[in-house]
Amino acid sequence: MSGVAVIKLASISKSDADGVMKQIKDIAQSIGVKVKGPIPLPTKRIKHAVRKAPGADGSHTYEKWELRIHKRLIQIYANDQALRQVMRIPVPDTVQIEISLT
Repeated sequence: MSGVAVIKLASISKSDADGVMKQIKDIAQSIGVKVKGPIPLPTKRIKHAVRKAPGADGSHTYEKWELRIHKRLIQIYANDQALRQVMRIPVPDTVQIEISLT
């Protein structure tokens, strides 16, 4: 079986996402299958403001927090052997991975 595997990664740590992508790309190149990517997708930024003092007294000061979600996309024109090796990659807890076959 041979087809196109589209792999999407989302992570709050840019280095973790890039490390997993590098491992996937190295596996694909060692087997000799065609690879497109990794393509960096737009980073999603979640902003949240929290009031420092919970009571009504004092100044109205806020702490501002931001969570960044880094996304990557890679396409592998893969066979069964390549996909099995990709499935065996150790993925950190901060990385979410989605594989779709077409």
